[in-house]
Amino acid sequence: MIDKYDVIVIGAGAAGLMCSIEAGRRNKSVCLIEHTSKIGEKIRISGGGRCNFTNLYSSNGNFISKNIHFSKSAFGKYDQNDFINLVNKHSIEFYEKKLGQLFCKKSAKEIIDMLIFECEKQHIKIKMETSINNISKKKDTYFIETNKGTYSSKSLVVATGGLSIPKIGASDLGYKIAKQFNLNVTNLFPALVPLTFKSDTLEFCKNLAGISLNASVTIGKTSFEEGLVFTHRGISGPSILQISSYWEEGKSISINLLPALNIYEILIQKRKNSAKKNVSNILSDILPNKLALAICNKLKINKKISETSNEELLKVTDFIHNWTILPDGTEGYKTAEVTLGGIDTNEISSSTMECKKHSGLYFVGEVLDVTGHLGGHNFQWAWSSGFVAGQNV
Repeated sequence: MIDKYDVIVIGAGAAGLMCSIEAGRRNKSVCLIEHTSKIGEKIRISGGGRCNFTNLYSSNGNFISKNIHFSKSAFGKYDQNDFINLVNKHSIEFYEKKLGQLFCKKSAKEIIDMLIFECEKQHIKIKMETSINNISKKKDTYFIETNKGTYSSKSLVVATGGLSIPKIGASDLGYKIAKQFNLNVTNLFPALVPLTFKSDTLEFCKNLAGISLNASVTIGKTSFEEGLVFTHRGISGPSILQISSYWEEGKSISINLLPALNIYEILIQKRKNSAKKNVSNILSDILPNKLALAICNKLKINKKISETSNEELLKVTDFIHNWTILPDGTEGYKTAEVTLGGIDTNEISSSTMECKKHSGLYFVGEVLDVTGHLGGHNFQWAWSSGFVAGQNV
């Protein structure tokens, strides 16, 4: 016995739920298949449990892809304002944390409940704890064999997500499906992930664990100015997570610990009017005390400012404004928020999310080679791409 549907969606995350809802609104019979026991688990754990569900400024420029223009079409059809309207319709209270990032005031569960409610309204059949054993296509119909029976549909949507956070059920199923249908998959890397370090850098950071400040982090021509946190494993925080998406093995990163100031000018001025003060004490007025002392100890420059040469002040300045370090690697998929890379967007129609080689086969969300910056952009990509596929299946 084969259960027949108009549309089968694999993956009950943000993109899969949105696609199912939109297809249901078009009176399509939809079956949503999820291999875990929970719906929208990544939504639930995001934003410290409050879900950074979108960003006020989300646009094409907030994404990394081999084709940087791919996301334009989807955002043109469904953007952050459309999703905010849905959130408002369900009377979910939210607030802007910073830089356009929107969070639920109460709980991420409100977003999940909203999506489940919309699915139920459209009579979406949701199959939980259903693992896929085989997918095949005969003529214009897809057959999905699972541990709970076989399903068929004219349209199959792959919304399986990436490899990030395996403990909540992340898998490589989407990439396997793509390869089964001879689609190119770009190289995959953990992204929005803490970087790791060796030896002296690690020791320097360990002693400062818990200290945070606003910093600018740069690789090549790409910079992010946000929070930086010293940890027992190195450095993390939003600025590091952002730049990790651009980091490649062997590349160093440059950190400006005081992007808003010119420390050299300050030190020269202090030498004139605070001659008896130690360099570390002067830095402590601007930087966290422990960090100021650690910098001076590392450079072996910790004496009265009046006794410190211009060359020594330049060394301090260079460390603060251009601290260059070489990451050893990343913490990997276990702590990465997203997967960089994915199914080659050249294989997919940007206006429908349908595979160009196989009619009726669609890919949405993180499984595609579209990776957003930190701050709600990846969720917006899930909503936008899911909506577009739902309008076309």
